[in-house]
Amino acid sequence: MRKAENIKEVVNSGLCNRCGTCVGLSNGKITFSDRTKKYLPRVEDDQLNHELFKYCSGKGFNFPEEKERVFGAEGGFNVFTGAYKNIYIGNTLDKNIRLQSASGGILSAILIWLLEKGRIDGAVVCGMSEEEPWLTKPYIATSKEGIMAAAQSKYILTTVNEILPEIEKFDGKLAYVGLPGQVQSIRLLQKDQHPAVKNIEYILGPFYGNTLHFSSVKSFLRSYGEKDYTKIRKLYFRYGEWPGNMRVELESGRAIELPKFHANYLIPFHIVKNSLLCTDLSNEYTDISGGDAWAPVYEERGKGFSMVLARSEKGQTILEEMMAEGHLALDGIDENEAISMHSHGYDLKKRGTFIRMKFRSWLGMRNPDYGYNMKGFSVKRYFMEFIIDGLFIILGTGFSRFIIERIPPKTLGKTFERTRKVWKKSTRKIKKSQLDADNG
Repeated sequence: MRKAENIKEVVNSGLCNRCGTCVGLSNGKITFSDRTKKYLPRVEDDQLNHELFKYCSGKGFNFPEEKERVFGAEGGFNVFTGAYKNIYIGNTLDKNIRLQSASGGILSAILIWLLEKGRIDGAVVCGMSEEEPWLTKPYIATSKEGIMAAAQSKYILTTVNEILPEIEKFDGKLAYVGLPGQVQSIRLLQKDQHPAVKNIEYILGPFYGNTLHFSSVKSFLRSYGEKDYTKIRKLYFRYGEWPGNMRVELESGRAIELPKFHANYLIPFHIVKNSLLCTDLSNEYTDISGGDAWAPVYEERGKGFSMVLARSEKGQTILEEMMAEGHLALDGIDENEAISMHSHGYDLKKRGTFIRMKFRSWLGMRNPDYGYNMKGFSVKRYFMEFIIDGLFIILGTGFSRFIIERIPPKTLGKTFERTRKVWKKSTRKIKKSQLDADNG
């Protein structure tokens, strides 16, 4: 397997996940290019190109090795879920937090509780920029209002670790919230006891399916006859009660809104290709991770429910204390139910990713190294992945985007939603696979 040997090779090979770590550690010598286009780091300093490579999660992350270091041998483990103490389904009992958050509002509720208990002095979160409200912006929240301003999912690129200098200078303890690639880099920095992460006491994170380029927002606007994204006043990806709506509010006063599940039609046309090389659906290296509880029994009830994994001892302690104080309603489930609930996502992230990496190897392309391998896939599964990857390539072209922008989003959304249900049904019976003993 061809591996990247420096940050430039990570970027040029399509492996960069835009975690922001190299930017944050570079003292301004590495910066991001146009954030409304490719959004890639510019790496001109050859010394930093090699020096910061060790903290780059885009090159890969040794899952088995880091699992032992971070969590030890105790607790449960499954190749799909990662390490865990307990797995739950539930929600915050604060109705306002639940209404304003994605899923059941668990992560937002935990951050607020930690802040009010004095366990932390701030939380590293990602919201929408006040200066450029069409883009995301990481910041340190020091109030409940600041935490809630970052609630709900962001489906365009986020680069949380670019504020590592602010994290290092912060006077107090922090909780950190990030996507899998961002969390993995934080864990690598912690392994070296790097001063940039000395203030981070807790690591939380949402589940992760994919990220979209900013072109998705521009395309969405064009479908409604709006051409200037700089006229955006507010941008939401899950506005309102679960599951929420994609909503754009313009300076003119016009508001454009489409149900979240229907807005997912943008995914195959604007997906960041590196999303398809991430094997981590449920954010395996956090203290606590959470995401939507995708099961009919919960989806039909509305309001939002989260699947929550307590991974570390301190993560488990937080959940137990919050339940005892009446802040959270959580019911335990076993790993088989958890895997079944997210079978479509685990199939895409675990099985699909390793097949895609094999395709890339055949083409002589570089791949991330995760320290393990999954194999034993049927010919049918290989063929299905070949079709899926082919569709991503075709639908990601300028011509395809031009065509879909001339079809009503409501029509596209309903079609995509029906396709999503078929996909989930076809992968619901996902079976556990084992780590390759030779690479584990």
